[in-house]
Amino acid sequence: MRKLFSLMAGCLVASAAALPLAANATLKPGDPAPDFTAQASLGGNVYAYSLADALKKGPVVLYFYPAAFTKGCTIEAHQFAEAVDQYKAEGATVIGVSHDNIDTLKEFSVSECRSKFPVAADQDSKIIKSYDASMPMTRTMANRVSYVIAPDGKVIYEYTSLSPDQHVANTLQALRDWNAKHKAQ
Repeated sequence: MRKLFSLMAGCLVASAAALPLAANATLKPGDPAPDFTAQASLGGNVYAYSLADALKKGPVVLYFYPAAFTKGCTIEAHQFAEAVDQYKAEGATVIGVSHDNIDTLKEFSVSECRSKFPVAADQDSKIIKSYDASMPMTRTMANRVSYVIAPDGKVIYEYTSLSPDQHVANTLQALRDWNAKHKAQ
């Protein structure tokens, strides 16, 4: 069943890749980041993740991805897991969000996220929609969108690309730039 879902999700992602990204009206720097609480898994353990609580500790990198265990999402999860220490050095935490159910994410958080950062379930797509991060064709499945959110709850960076290649590098650079600016003040 998971293979069938992965194949279907892959087809949707490939189809959506042909659509112009301009159709996606993501949040922009300066916009308030919608607060949310969701079931999340870190290392296979389920808990209630709160964006407000995470922001009390520092910036948050919030990334949306289409579906757990698909090729691009697995690559992206590995890249975020490998960079967790770099995010910590910048005072930031990472959370991934998808339309997957929590049981799928329990497994994904261990195998692909390598128990390094949590992933949250958004089965009703409320978080995805509030961040304007829907895949243009489906409106329920997430597009591949990364946000950096400052502790004051404002978006400081947004990046949308179906390719997983630059999400980590770009969000790390945005954090470095933000930290340099705020340390200088």
